[in-house]
Amino acid sequence: MADFSDKLVQILNYGSLNLGLGIGYALEIFDVMDEKGSALTLGELAGATGLNSRYLKEWLGIMVTGGIIEMTKKPDNDDTFFLPSSHGDLLCRRAGNNNLGVYTQEIPLLTACAMNAVKQGFKTGQGVPFSIYPDFQAFMSELAEAKHRKVLIQEFIPYVDQGRLEKRLQQGIRVCDIGCGQGVAVCLMAQAYPKSEFVGMDNHEKALEQARALSESFGLSNIAFINQDAAEIREASKFGQSFDYVCAFDAIHDQSHPLDALKGVKYMLRDGGLFSMIDIKAATNIKDNTDHPMGPFLYTVSLMHCMPIGLNDNGSGLGMMWGKEQAIDLLKQAGFSTVCAEDIPNDSFNLHFLCTTP
Repeated sequence: MADFSDKLVQILNYGSLNLGLGIGYALEIFDVMDEKGSALTLGELAGATGLNSRYLKEWLGIMVTGGIIEMTKKPDNDDTFFLPSSHGDLLCRRAGNNNLGVYTQEIPLLTACAMNAVKQGFKTGQGVPFSIYPDFQAFMSELAEAKHRKVLIQEFIPYVDQGRLEKRLQQGIRVCDIGCGQGVAVCLMAQAYPKSEFVGMDNHEKALEQARALSESFGLSNIAFINQDAAEIREASKFGQSFDYVCAFDAIHDQSHPLDALKGVKYMLRDGGLFSMIDIKAATNIKDNTDHPMGPFLYTVSLMHCMPIGLNDNGSGLGMMWGKEQAIDLLKQAGFSTVCAEDIPNDSFNLHFLCTTP
C-alpha cells in the first residue's frame, strides 16, 4: 500500500512537471537559459525572455522542486537560477533528434482539445473527428522541425538502402511523401535534391496550405502538394507506377484504412521502387511493451489522438502502438515482396520499415 501511495504521488508530481516543461518549451525559456549559459536572477530571466516575473517565479518553483533547474540561494543577494547544459541537451531546440522537450507539449495539448470527445468515445465506440484537434497539425509541424531539420538529410537519407537512395536522389527521381502534413520533411528533401521531383500528399487542406507557404519560403520549384486520401490512391489512375521512392513519417498508423493506404503506396511505386515507412518502435501485444521506456506516454497519445482518429469512417483504429508484428503483416498483405524492419541510427524512438517492389 505504501509503495503504491508513493507511486501515485510521483505520478501527480511528474504530471505537473510535464505541464510546466511544456510551458517552458513553448515560451522558449529553456532556450534562453541555455544560450545565456550562466545563472540568472529572476529579474535577469524576465528581461532576457520578455516574460512577466511573477509568472516566471511560480514556474521556477515547479522547475526547481522538480530538479530541472538548479537554484542558488544567496542570503545577501537575489537567488539565481541555472539550467545545466546536460538538461539543455534534451530540452532545447538545439537538441535535434535528441529533443524530448518538444514532446512535453503533446499531452497538455491533447487533453485540452480532446478529453471530452475521447471520454464520449468510450461510451459510443465512435471515432473522434480531426476537427477536434485544431492545433495538432501545428504541433506535428513543430515536431517535424525539431526532428528532421538536423537529421533527415544528414543522417536518415544517407542510411536508406545502404546509401543507394541518396545517389538516386542526387541524380533525379520522383518522390512522394504520404501524410506530409505541413510539409517540413518533403520541403527539406526537395531543397537538398534539386534534380529530383517531389509530391507532398495529405487530405487536410489547411495543412497543405501551410506546406505550400513553406515551399514558397524555400523558393522551391521541384515540389507540388496534392489533397489526396491515401486509402483512395488506387482510384486515381494518374498515380499508378509514378514514383521511385515513397515515404511516410508516422502517418500510416493514423489512417482509418491503413491496408488500403499501403496498397495505394504499392500501386504508386515503379518496379524497383522503395517505400520507407517510419513508425513507432513497439511490439503489437501490450505484454511485450511492459518494459518499453515510454510505454505509458505512447499509449496515452494513441488513446487521445491516433486510435480515435483511425476509427473515423468505420476505420480500424490501429493506434500508435500497433507494433512491429502487425506492421510487417499489413505491409506483406499490401503486396510488398521484401519488408525489412530496421533500427534507425541515433533514433531509439522509431523503426524504419524498408519495403521493395519486384
